[in-house]
Formats: sequence, C-alpha cells, structure tokens
Amino acid sequence: MKGKIIKGIAGFYYVHVNGKGIYECKAKGIFRNRKIKPLVGDDVFLDSLDENGMKGNIIEILPRRNALIRPASANVDQAMIIFAAAQPAPNLGLLDRFLLMMERQELPTIICFNKQELISGEELDRLCSIYRGSGCKVLTVSVKQQEGLDQIRKILDGRTTVMAGPSGVGKSSMTNAMYPDAEMATGAVSEKIKRGRHTTRHSELFSIGNDTYLMDTPGFSTLYLEGWEKEDLKYYYPEFEAYFEHCRFNGCNHLSEPDCAVKEAVAVGEISSERYENYKLFYEELASQRRY
Repeated sequence: MKGKIIKGIAGFYYVHVNGKGIYECKAKGIFRNRKIKPLVGDDVFLDSLDENGMKGNIIEILPRRNALIRPASANVDQAMIIFAAAQPAPNLGLLDRFLLMMERQELPTIICFNKQELISGEELDRLCSIYRGSGCKVLTVSVKQQEGLDQIRKILDGRTTVMAGPSGVGKSSMTNAMYPDAEMATGAVSEKIKRGRHTTRHSELFSIGNDTYLMDTPGFSTLYLEGWEKEDLKYYYPEFEAYFEHCRFNGCNHLSEPDCAVKEAVAVGEISSERYENYKLFYEELASQRRY
C-alpha cells in the first residue's frame, strides 16, 4: 500500500492511506543501516501486519522532492511562518532567522501576522512594510475573530505547507480553524511572562483537503545560523540583490565599505532599516563563530 507519513513519535510512524485510515508502522532496519530517517511528509510503501489493528511496516521511502532540516520534513511546497502582531510582540530577529533558513532551503515563504485586532491599522501597515521587499507574501489575520482566513485557505489549497513560529502566536488555533478535527491543544499565553506554552510536541501533517496538507510544528524561541559563511549572508536577503552592481566594490559586504548602494538604499527607506540592522547583527554573530 502507498501512504504518507503524517507523524513520527519514538520510532513509530503514523501513515495515512487514502480510503483506509492511519496505520501505526515501524521502519524496516534497512533504512537504519543506510542512515535514512523517515520524515513527516514522506510518501512510502508499507506492508500491512495487522489489518484490524491498523499496524504495518514501512518497506520503501519514495524519492523526495525536497527535505527540510528544520523543521524536519519532506515534500513541502511552501512555509507559513506565524508571528503575533502583539501579545507577544513579534521578535523580528527571530523572524529574520527563520526567513534566512527558508531562503537557504529555497522554499517559498508566507509571513502571517496573527492577532491583528490587537494593534492599530497604522501599526499593522508599518509591521508589514518591513517585509515588503523580502520576497515573501505578507498576510495579516485574526484567528480569534475569524478574519482573513479565506485568503489563508486559498494559499494552502493544493499544496503541502509547513507552519512554524514561536509558541503563543496562534499556530495551533490556525490549525484548528483550517481543520477543526485536529483538536489541537491551544494553550493560553502566560500572563506573567507574555510567552506561550509549548502545546505542540511533535510535527504533525493534517490532510485538510484534496491534495492539501498542513504541518503544525513545535514552537521555537531560538534559531542558530550554523554552517554559514558570513560572506554568503547577503545573498539570502532578496531586497539587497538589485543594489549589488551599484556598490563600488564587487565583494562589498554592505557594512563599513564606502559608496555602498545597499547602505544608501537603507538611508532613503528603500530597504527596511530593521532588516538591515538584523543583517549586521547576524554578520557579527557569524564572524564571532569563526574566531573560536
């Protein structure tokens, strides 16, 4: 039988087979010997071991279109990163780190600011304007008030989307809105520290329509840029690209160099100053990693 891995926990893989349901499976030892780990999103062949108990063995992993390192997943068409517009206030440094990782993995990304009802329209426009040159689609919604969800459904339709973001921003609430049967735990944001409790413990793929899958992933509070060269960082900022040829130096890193077109674009508001400031911080972070 052919199916898709929708969840993996403690060596067990849960495989959805159209028309039959979900089988609890183990992966054959051959995968371990080849150092191949099944991923959520993998299309697989399985043998049924117990039809009544819906148990089986994964015997083959079909070729992957792609494989993401974090969140670990396969055959993904796009990423949707969810941050709250407020409560908690968006950590733009963390958002930019995620965008860098998705840009490096060449995955189209949607930025979704939830809880739009908590800030003014002017503040919301300013927040969105920071990312207008990032190459990402930027959306604002209110899951609580059911606003903007139709545009989300259109973007998800016919695609496999990995959804990520910090805890407490409404990822599980979004999953419930798109797929009420998910029955996700939607923990409240702690009043004391204004941060969310982790309510998703593992990545899980939900079939929410014809050829449409949504993957909810555990919340994160940090992301590290590991294995990056500082000189390559600029190439993962799409808004910088149009200015490269106008810098005085071919190898310009857009920091202290004179006649830098990127810095000039920041100065006149053509490139977001928030994005540029984070670029400088990340560059220094990578430079420090190389020293030690």
